[in-house]
Amino acid sequence: MAKADGNKDKERDEDDRHATSLIAEIARILRLEKGLTQEELGVLIGYTGSAISAMETGAQPASDVMLERLETAIGDRRKIFEVARKYVLMEKYPVRFRSFSQMEASAHTISSYETLVVDGLFQTEEYARALIGGGYPPVSEAKAAELVEARMARKKLFDRDPTAMIELILEEGVLTRPFGDREVMREQLLSLAKDAQRDNVTVQVLPKDRGLKGSYAGARGPMKLVETKDHEHVVYLEIEDESILISNRAKVSRLFQRYAKIRAQALSPDESLGLIERLAGERK
Repeated sequence: MAKADGNKDKERDEDDRHATSLIAEIARILRLEKGLTQEELGVLIGYTGSAISAMETGAQPASDVMLERLETAIGDRRKIFEVARKYVLMEKYPVRFRSFSQMEASAHTISSYETLVVDGLFQTEEYARALIGGGYPPVSEAKAAELVEARMARKKLFDRDPTAMIELILEEGVLTRPFGDREVMREQLLSLAKDAQRDNVTVQVLPKDRGLKGSYAGARGPMKLVETKDHEHVVYLEIEDESILISNRAKVSRLFQRYAKIRAQALSPDESLGLIERLAGERK
């Protein structure tokens, strides 16, 4: 039964790509209007003819860079491809994450607690590639590249105007659990330390020995708390390829209180930064 459900999710993930299919057809029509072959359009935008063919047939969705270049080459200042970018990007996310991705991109504040891996918003490209490429069930190289691209696009939130306030609490074990190789992990720690020093970002570490103090609030797993652009509060939970978006006020309040307790039990931002830098070999 679980296998059947997994197959249905995979089919929905692959088939529910209306924006991708539409923009591919528009690209084909505009290319033909300009009398260009797939190879000629490829030369104009720095891709092979086979890459253009894959985009037009839906075998490989257009990357963000390809859409930017298509706008310049055949868009004729109509901004068709520019507008399409956010919709095509959304379809690259797993189905379970798509609705939340819009909320995240426009959020006023985001507060995350992670227990196993670095939060996706803070991941480096190499760390994300190792994590996604080594997951189970395995995905194709093309799908992995697509998921990595979509994850990296989320980083625009750091520099968005208006500014989003971003907070992250990590279990200490996350900082010592490598993916890819040791150098990939070191670069991830350095990137995390750099992000932690942004004016709109706070990073804290929950010590692995916190339970020895008689009180440990993080035992029930990760969560992501959001204050939306309309100042509503919701909580996003994700486990084993399933997601839950909680908006019930009583439940949200309880989870916000639990998160506040986790934050109180974590190291201070300065102490956390020092630990991250020591683990990266930048401090003694």
